[in-house]
Amino acid sequence: MSPSAPSRWRDRAGAAAITTVLTVGVAAALTGCAAGATASTGTGSSDGRVTIGAASNGAATESTLAVTEDTTLHDALPAGVRKAGTLTIGIGALPSGFPPLAFTGDDQKALTGSEPDLGRLVAAKLGLQPKVENATWDNLFVGIDGGKYDAGFSNVTVTEQRKEKYDFASYRQDNLALQVLATSSLRFRGDPSVLAGKTIAVSAGTNQEKILLEWQKTLQTKGDRLTIKYYPDGNAVTLALDSGKIDGYFGPNPTIAYQNRQSTHSAHPTTTAGTYSGAGASLQGLIAATTKKGSGLAKPIQGAINELIEDGTYAKWLRAYNLSNEAVAHSEVNPEGLPLDNS
Repeated sequence: MSPSAPSRWRDRAGAAAITTVLTVGVAAALTGCAAGATASTGTGSSDGRVTIGAASNGAATESTLAVTEDTTLHDALPAGVRKAGTLTIGIGALPSGFPPLAFTGDDQKALTGSEPDLGRLVAAKLGLQPKVENATWDNLFVGIDGGKYDAGFSNVTVTEQRKEKYDFASYRQDNLALQVLATSSLRFRGDPSVLAGKTIAVSAGTNQEKILLEWQKTLQTKGDRLTIKYYPDGNAVTLALDSGKIDGYFGPNPTIAYQNRQSTHSAHPTTTAGTYSGAGASLQGLIAATTKKGSGLAKPIQGAINELIEDGTYAKWLRAYNLSNEAVAHSEVNPEGLPLDNS
């Protein structure tokens, strides 16, 4: 992980503390967030139209989607939320933001990204106005605990430990990805044997490093070699990839998806050779909306997400951010999470 990427995003950026590396080519306009918490309702409207990818400076394809309120789900909301008429959405992206998940837009005002945009879509489905507020990772949970935020949409991984305190409604797979040059023939489907003889970069102290080291040991028992390299930041990783010093980089899928899109017109475009669950081989990690336990919000939010899946809005949202490879078939309330010994 780049020194500038805060450790709190390691905890949420994938199952069992997947680290987000600040990707190469992230312009200052994309990563700069306001010094204090920000609030925005600007990309939702009273008639159900929601603009996604606003002011994203190329991180997403901007489009306006029509969302029809489900009055049954609205009526199932807690009385206080119905009375307020708003869904206060917490985002834990301060201080610097993380494209494409959550960051200050190129207008230096809008809080944009896949996470706040899904919160806005869910609010519209529930017949509520979205109020999006940015905070530090730690203060996101403080805000949920204290009732400041109705729900967190902030790339939070479901864990058994967190389920003791929060109710979840899942909306995305929690995946790692293997990034390679677009000219590479390397393809990865979860079998580490294809990495024999390869040199792969990874960030130290991360869950993906742990997985890669386990694969290295497995290959060594078969007489094969997997070389692991470490670099101080994303720029160094990209230079190593461009020059052929490494065959690939193993990191968080959203960050890699963003970097792939940014590299499209560069001299050395990149692509994803394959993905792997951040929870490891035995469990598909899941990202979920996070609500205070017993608040009564998880079930209506789950219903809203499932309707967005059914009517195709969800697929458009993922496609806008190049995250279609993290789609779930349906949302679940409190799905199986990372075990307590790996939370």
